[in-house]
Amino acid sequence: MTEHPTSYERPQPGADPAQARGALLRTPQPQPQPQAQPRPLGATALPAQARAGETPSGPGTSTSKEHSVNGPEHAQPTSAEPDPHRPRPTPEGIPPQPGAEQERVAGAGAQERRTGRGLPPGRPMPMRRDGDRLRFVGAATRRIARGIDLDEIVMGLCRATVPTFSDAILVYLRDPLPVGDERPVGPVVLRLRRTDRIPEERDTEGFPPLPVPEPEPAEIGLAALTAELCEVRPGGALNEVLRGVRPVFADSPAARAALPELLGEGAESLVPGGQHAILAPLRGRRRVIGAAVFLRRPERLAFEADDLLVAAQLATHSALGIDKAVLYGREAYIADELQRTMLPEHLPSATGVRLASRYLPAAETARVGGDWYDAIPLPGSRVALVVGDVMGHSMTSAAIMGQLRTTAQTLAGLDLPPQEVLHHLDEQAQRLGTDRMATCLYAVYDPVSHRITIANAGHPPPVLLHLGGHAEVLRVPPGAPIGVGGVDFEAVELDAPAGATLLLYTDGLVESRLRDVWTGIEQLREKLAATAQLTGPDHPPPLEALCDEVLDMLGPGDRDDDIALLAARFDGIAPSDVAFWFLEPEDAAPGRARRLARRALARWGLEELTDSVELLVSEVVTNAVRYASRPVTLRLLRTDVLRCEVGDDVPQLPRLRQARATDEGGRGLYLVNRLARRWGATRLSTGKVVWFELNR
Repeated sequence: MTEHPTSYERPQPGADPAQARGALLRTPQPQPQPQAQPRPLGATALPAQARAGETPSGPGTSTSKEHSVNGPEHAQPTSAEPDPHRPRPTPEGIPPQPGAEQERVAGAGAQERRTGRGLPPGRPMPMRRDGDRLRFVGAATRRIARGIDLDEIVMGLCRATVPTFSDAILVYLRDPLPVGDERPVGPVVLRLRRTDRIPEERDTEGFPPLPVPEPEPAEIGLAALTAELCEVRPGGALNEVLRGVRPVFADSPAARAALPELLGEGAESLVPGGQHAILAPLRGRRRVIGAAVFLRRPERLAFEADDLLVAAQLATHSALGIDKAVLYGREAYIADELQRTMLPEHLPSATGVRLASRYLPAAETARVGGDWYDAIPLPGSRVALVVGDVMGHSMTSAAIMGQLRTTAQTLAGLDLPPQEVLHHLDEQAQRLGTDRMATCLYAVYDPVSHRITIANAGHPPPVLLHLGGHAEVLRVPPGAPIGVGGVDFEAVELDAPAGATLLLYTDGLVESRLRDVWTGIEQLREKLAATAQLTGPDHPPPLEALCDEVLDMLGPGDRDDDIALLAARFDGIAPSDVAFWFLEPEDAAPGRARRLARRALARWGLEELTDSVELLVSEVVTNAVRYASRPVTLRLLRTDVLRCEVGDDVPQLPRLRQARATDEGGRGLYLVNRLARRWGATRLSTGKVVWFELNR
């Protein structure tokens, strides 16, 4: 556990008592003291303490009756007649321990009572007035309340108390911390979360360090001298103190038995004798979540009974803040996990296209939203590119986004046209509710024909970056948002040349409070063109770097909306790498398919794959022609792998099963499964496609 030392010096008058590190001054040397008057026997009250700018009471001056706070030593003088020409006294700050805020006062007795120095042991601490404690508690709780996460709150507690209230502090928290109403089933374990102390090398007043079991170097901290983990045994002394909730002095019988259990064997010597230590349980909203130990050096004045109330206030505010931080952390974790699972974990490796994506939440405080992107492989080596945006930035928006994304994946698996996919998404949004609005853009890229089909539902148009560096905004019918109902969607088919890059995005990238959406689209087009100029006309910019450059146009600061970005680099498949045939559904079709495949492999120089391809093509074509009523299609694609696709007009998908020893068939897909790199079957609107891939 790393220590965070705090400088031990005096704060300036009027400084924030919780800001122990700011506005520090040295203690001035005491002024020469006049001869003290002899005190009558039996007198127990201290002389009245004069404020700055006031005349101390002496012989012949009238004094009021003593007003005691913690005893006769706290007698206060009666206010003298106000002097209109006297300057206004400086406001009193909260004195850090062990001394008090220094003022220019007359008389050594007032100086000693003011600073606490020079007084015999047993005298009260300088923070002895109710106003002092109230101001300190107010400033300390404000500092603790400023923290949002767990570490900030614990640090606020340590910085507010050291050195103003104590010389050192140890903070223990439950491990793991309970969240909400959950009830841990295991034993209660406390872990040392943080320590803080006044470093010996910065102690300019000559006070010795806290006692340790053996002489230790000054740089060794409290964390090295105490146990990091402590199990709270049911019925033990520590358990009884924590259940009692109220802080206790270390010299009480309960604390004397509980501290060795908390600090570990041999570490109890860290605790000075007398009332120089306080053990304060940290209780949240429903249970004790930890403990704090406040320590003062034995040469310093001990804690008072009223300091228990101060420790109780600090412990209560810290525990409630820790509870708040744990709940906030759990909520942020749930939001992050929800958003992460709603978006694709990784993009698929599609044939003839390279993909890259980015997602940015609107801000750290709004980590969920309705933006999504997806890339879905389709039959025939095609790929569907989807980007959408659900209205809102809440859990509801993220849940609706997840439902629409799942629906889009299901519809894509049916190989429906893009406009039909948007139509069914519109119907699904209406079933989810009357106010479930979203925008979506659905595109299908065919690497063989080098064409792309796009349908839009109220989404910003995509931008196409050509190989030469020219960027254009595609003319796509805007359409109405999903959820409106009764709207017909229109699809357009455009060229997708090899080397071009298509950029799909949500409106958070191009729209903000400072610019409208069309201004942002024009800036995006110019940014893409400028980035392409850096790599030259013959080389497109790297895809990942292009996405980063696009996001740089946002600038610093929080965004108005979350952003989803999907970039697709079209490589395509050359016509020379494609072989396509129609086969009549007859008994001679499998043999013809083997001959055609053998010739294509010889033309491509892949003779080593001939035996495997002939066997697998024969099995798949045999299954197709057995039930087909129309011509069967056979296509071979040469990319980084060799892909074979066989299509027919029968919608039933083949199913892999284990054939019995007496069966005459049923082993074709078993051979495909054993020999192919991977294989699959996809249902089409006109039938199905069975495909397999082999490594080249």
